[in-house]
Amino acid sequence: MIDESNTPALLGTARTSPTHTRSAQITLPELVMAWGQGWAVSRGVPVPVDVPGGFRADVDIPGHRVRYVLHTWDTDQLEALARQVTTPGTWIKVSGSAADLCGALSASWTMESSGYLMTAPFTAGSADAPGPYETRVRTDGEVVVATVVDATGAPAASGRLAPAGECGVIDQVETSPKHRRRGLGTTVMRALSDHAARNELGTGILVATEDGRRLYRALGWTVRSEIAVAYVRED
Repeated sequence: MIDESNTPALLGTARTSPTHTRSAQITLPELVMAWGQGWAVSRGVPVPVDVPGGFRADVDIPGHRVRYVLHTWDTDQLEALARQVTTPGTWIKVSGSAADLCGALSASWTMESSGYLMTAPFTAGSADAPGPYETRVRTDGEVVVATVVDATGAPAASGRLAPAGECGVIDQVETSPKHRRRGLGTTVMRALSDHAARNELGTGILVATEDGRRLYRALGWTVRSEIAVAYVRED
């Protein structure tokens, strides 16, 4: 693995971060807020704004102008929010079931596939890619980018890590279709975990798709909550 970052690696054998014991103790509201903070850093969007029960993030891209993410809510609160924020391109994500979210929304909202908020303690260790691939890690401002390249140097898989206090948010882990089922997603995750642990980030947070959840569970990640999703379509 080639580390192209400017952060010096710590010497020593594989270890967990000193703060890894906090993973199971961090509350769901704290996890959701930390995820929002790190996600914004990773995507280069403004810092999320606190709203009752969660946060609002101004994404400002076509089809996804603004998102509301709630860790704590009741049906009356959600119905009121859904009546107030009806601009096309608005998204609502809540910690809870898709059925509960759907029941609180009008017909103008479209349900999207749920995600899964997951956590794991970061651990340091080898993240070498299987041959002929190579792992490269670099920093881009506050964001750490791990990339697995093929023999020609072309990207085959990648992922991002952004800080959020003592936590680190994993984002945009992707493998090119022609390079799938070769363990490259696992290599990316291990490279990001190694970097995080060596730089004293204790708890990893991510929101996984249904397919991603299986990979992350195999790597020791735990589902903390379903994240139900709905949006107002923007043509």
